[in-house]
Amino acid sequence: MSMERREFLRSGLLVAGGAAAGALIPAHGDVAEPATSNAPAAAATLALTPDGDLVVTHAPRGASARPTSEEVRRGVPGRKWVMVIDLANCDGCGVCSMTCAKSHFVPSDRQWLRVFRMQDDPASTPYWMPRPCFHCDDPPCARVCPVGATFKRDDGIVLIDNERCIGCRFCMAACPYSVRTFNWGRPNDPPAATARGYSPEWGYPRRVGTAEKCDFCPDMARDGKLPHCAGVCPMGAIWFGDENEDAVTNSRGETVQLSKLLRDRAAFRELEELGTKPRVYYLPPDNRHYPAPGEPGAQNGNQSHGVEQR
Repeated sequence: MSMERREFLRSGLLVAGGAAAGALIPAHGDVAEPATSNAPAAAATLALTPDGDLVVTHAPRGASARPTSEEVRRGVPGRKWVMVIDLANCDGCGVCSMTCAKSHFVPSDRQWLRVFRMQDDPASTPYWMPRPCFHCDDPPCARVCPVGATFKRDDGIVLIDNERCIGCRFCMAACPYSVRTFNWGRPNDPPAATARGYSPEWGYPRRVGTAEKCDFCPDMARDGKLPHCAGVCPMGAIWFGDENEDAVTNSRGETVQLSKLLRDRAAFRELEELGTKPRVYYLPPDNRHYPAPGEPGAQNGNQSHGVEQR
């Protein structure tokens, strides 16, 4: 797949795609019917309307709505996806977490992207810290999976194939970041999830007895779009891009040189001393652009308090 950097940056969010597909999306969010009985069969896909509603649309036959199993396990050729989270810009609003949950139909008892209220010591000021999966380059979860259900792609993303997962939870025990959750009961997937059909690139419909986690929205990256969390952050605090092109962009359309951003802002990675080589970088919470948690005018935050979900 050939995708120029400017194309990636100009692609915008899935919201724009949903608006452009307005002819396929009725006002009340129902699935559009073919105009004629002779219309070709279509593959179901999802779009996010400007009002924030998820609707099922249909791509014409021949459109690349679903990657092959080989493409899913290989990833996007020539890409090396990376995320940068600016803790100085994160105000704890939780929009990233809520949008992630809505777009992936995440049940209410878990979160793929959690926002923590952090305080390094009693004398320092608290700050907010979003925590997705870190998509490590040396992932312990993939090493311990006995059936290859958790796998590392060439483009840097770590995914779970729930058609292979046997529910042993070795991956959950091996992950030092506790970012995985488990489907203990039979899932209650909405019609939009079942209509699209399963792929490791979006992780639904769910299956009982399988693990799940943040996936970096690889189906959107494949189409040159930002992940849901990065695309909706009102503070522009989440950057996403291609390490091979040395460029990342955020929801405000700002594009910066990745290496310069990491160097100038003294970026760090969570538990880097473990040698897992996370693909998520943090920029320190210095010179914050918002009131600290607990101060007048601060967000209440969609926060987590350290209780891990298993």
